[in-house]
Amino acid sequence: MPEPLLIINADDLGYDPAVTRGILKAMREGVVTSATFMVNMPFSESAAGAAGKSLALGLHLNLARNAPLSNAFAPEHLHEGGFSELKASILPAEAVRAETLAQLDKLEALSGKRATHVDVHKHLHRYAGVLEGVLAAAKERGLPVRAIDEKMREAIRQAGVKTTDHFIGDAGTEAYWTLERFREHVEKLSEGSTELMCHPGFIPEALKSGYAAQREVELSTFLHSGARRILERCGVRLGSFADL
Repeated sequence: MPEPLLIINADDLGYDPAVTRGILKAMREGVVTSATFMVNMPFSESAAGAAGKSLALGLHLNLARNAPLSNAFAPEHLHEGGFSELKASILPAEAVRAETLAQLDKLEALSGKRATHVDVHKHLHRYAGVLEGVLAAAKERGLPVRAIDEKMREAIRQAGVKTTDHFIGDAGTEAYWTLERFREHVEKLSEGSTELMCHPGFIPEALKSGYAAQREVELSTFLHSGARRILERCGVRLGSFADL
């Protein structure tokens, strides 16, 4: 049986300087293999400079915070000129497509390279219009898209877009990726490709976040020497979305 492919993807690069520092540490010194980049934040440019050109970066499409990069949205789609998570369900697919393309262009301009894939902050592609727009843009650029469940995976593949075979990860009031939970999931990985979504980082220093101290627990997990031993013992192949 071929080795399962595991993509350990850290969300929220560019969200906050401390979060960015933690993500980059987890990639350079730990087992995190991929990250997704928020490109319309005040800290996006500095994050791109810190990341350099050697790391695998996808787009963390941001439709929940700050101003859009395109002019595709009508005032009623926005809140005081910017995005609001509460209005995500009414975003038109064509506007989402245009914004996704604009954010992909921004990522390339900041990082000097193409995105490896697309996922969406707060999983807002749960909404049909958002998913339709994201898929249209991803297909146009030839990029994979994150699937968070089987129904979404089927829709993504029916659109002719790549995605992983499996998805694991969550975020809540307590840190999700402890070393013990990481071991439990790695030991039962299925055949094919799996994305492990995570949120490592240092406690945000510039922005408030509902997932703050939890990030440092996850950072500790992915830096721990035991995490690499678990992967080696289980015969897991690490990679990025470029390996799909």
